[in-house]
Amino acid sequence: MSKKVLVVDDEPGIVSAIAYALRREGYEVDTAGDGEEALSKALTFHPNVMVLDVMMPKMSGYDVCRKLEHRDDIGIILLTVKNDIVDKIVGLELGADDYMTKPFEIRELLARVKALLRRLDKNTGEVKTELIQYGELRVHPDHRTAQLGEVLLELTPKEFDLLLLLLSHPQRVYMRDELLEQVWDMDYAGGTRTVDIHMQRLRKKLGDPYQNILQTVYGIGYKAVPEARNYS
Repeated sequence: MSKKVLVVDDEPGIVSAIAYALRREGYEVDTAGDGEEALSKALTFHPNVMVLDVMMPKMSGYDVCRKLEHRDDIGIILLTVKNDIVDKIVGLELGADDYMTKPFEIRELLARVKALLRRLDKNTGEVKTELIQYGELRVHPDHRTAQLGEVLLELTPKEFDLLLLLLSHPQRVYMRDELLEQVWDMDYAGGTRTVDIHMQRLRKKLGDPYQNILQTVYGIGYKAVPEARNYS
């Protein structure tokens, strides 16, 4: 079965060009002209990847990301005319998987769609599949949920993947570039700062004392040291 891509942009010429190129590559393609239509088609078309413009009528691409941030079955590539690193990081924080600035080469977009689909499909056997528990923190890989006591943590897909990878290999030091490769699967627009931003947000959601599980190895990256604290 061919993979599905939803192209969302309020500029018909851009939509037509992207859709044509994707169909030539064998993808099943649908289109939308605004954010509200994008959300509707996300529920009916069930795309594997959404190519999503940021500046649109009715609802922005950022707002669409907010609505879909807990849907880890849809990969999102944001398109925008902005080229500010802050705008890029905002999109990635909201759950987008990649970010491209207009104007862009169609061939690069096709490569990024392919890479994103590969990441979504790849085997996750290198991380644990059984319950991971430290004190009241419980991470359920199969359900893709994390809980503190009875409270379900509201993690984005990337935050969950980052937490799961580190907890699956306690004491192993991951360089930021490694985390970008394994969690994001390519060199993303935000670079290694993307990892730092996601780590900050993840620690804040874990709170004390559990944020101390995720430790910075200065000048290198991060590691998980769950046995370093008494959580009783």
